[in-house]
Amino acid sequence: MSGIRHIPSAKPIDLTRPDERPSGVWKYSSHLALVLGGGGARGAYQVGVLAGLAERLPGLAFPIISGTSVGAINAIYLASHLGALSESVAGLREAWARLTTEGVYQVRLFNLILSLARMGVKGAIGMGGGPGGIRGLADTKPLREFLSRSAELRGITANIANQRLRAVAINATSYTTGRAVSFVQAAAEIPMWERAQRLAVRTQLTYDHVMASAALPLMFPAVRIGDEFYGDGSVRQMAPLAPALHLGARAVLAIGLSRTRVPRVVPREMDAPAAAEAVGLLFDAIFLDALEADAERLDRINYLLAAIPEGKSAPENLRPVELLLLHPSKDLGKLAAGQTHLLPSNVRHAVRALGGHRAGASEMLGFVLFHPAYTSLLVEAGYEDVGLQWSILEKFFEKLERSSEKMVDTGPHQVH
Repeated sequence: MSGIRHIPSAKPIDLTRPDERPSGVWKYSSHLALVLGGGGARGAYQVGVLAGLAERLPGLAFPIISGTSVGAINAIYLASHLGALSESVAGLREAWARLTTEGVYQVRLFNLILSLARMGVKGAIGMGGGPGGIRGLADTKPLREFLSRSAELRGITANIANQRLRAVAINATSYTTGRAVSFVQAAAEIPMWERAQRLAVRTQLTYDHVMASAALPLMFPAVRIGDEFYGDGSVRQMAPLAPALHLGARAVLAIGLSRTRVPRVVPREMDAPAAAEAVGLLFDAIFLDALEADAERLDRINYLLAAIPEGKSAPENLRPVELLLLHPSKDLGKLAAGQTHLLPSNVRHAVRALGGHRAGASEMLGFVLFHPAYTSLLVEAGYEDVGLQWSILEKFFEKLERSSEKMVDTGPHQVH
């Protein structure tokens, strides 16, 4: 099954305006965006894709970066690194090679059972759950420590000041208001936005923003930022391409971490799905469906813009956008099948209790298994997919390579 989808712009795209800063920093469009979606441990696949691109495209840079969930972890590393893309990806790859489940989260079964017992007692005597309710099944302090060791956030400010970066968005979901919120650190001239159920907040990015974006539903605790609590950005992100487009993207490379499921015949004697299988399906839907749907919307907008006769102006706030959506050609979940022994013992017991040892539960296991034996396979899969899809990728980037005859102004921006 093909893991790539190219949605071309039928009209010329504005690569870099002649009067726009900077004049010679980027080899490719200064409005090229990288969109990194969510998917737990599968985020290692994105690193492999970026490694393959950096190797084949010297001088490649992404002036606009948008990350959600595990994509936010990768995005913040890339945005804060002061070197070339090849150097930052090499460092990110090394960081993933050292990452283990204990370095992301810890499950303390005794504390979890004790909290459940307290809730049961309070419920039985009519006291309710109270403020001591379970905030998440796992403790994510190790992830915060990993981020603080891996990413120096002052690098974002330096990259923007040195005109190596235009903007970076970290996307989260407000559990307080139910809105999708993009926390944005950007050059002063880039405006923020507000739409129905989604908005942007200009801020100095911190580890809290990344922790909030990566707070996987049910598993990881919500993170308080200001007066609101936030969780995984994929939960309410109905338009995952929108933050990059609002930030001025005219071309987008989006790296998803799931692929469309192939329908299969269910035998009559098959058992009902275990909880782990249901959770895996839930996570897959959260991280896949919105990105595919948003790509279809962008395709329709491009089609409508192409139909506008020459000499006629496009509707306000619309512009053609080039999109390349890359998904794994392999089923990443299957690479995790039978690998429960790589989990720490307490996590392994919890996963097995949910039915995680069953063959059909590999989807869930693929989200929570942070171990070099598994994530190295994901990095390799991403790297191989670049070679597999190179003819399409090459044409996409060739169209974005800057030259004087390609620097045309297409007028209004497309935001949705």
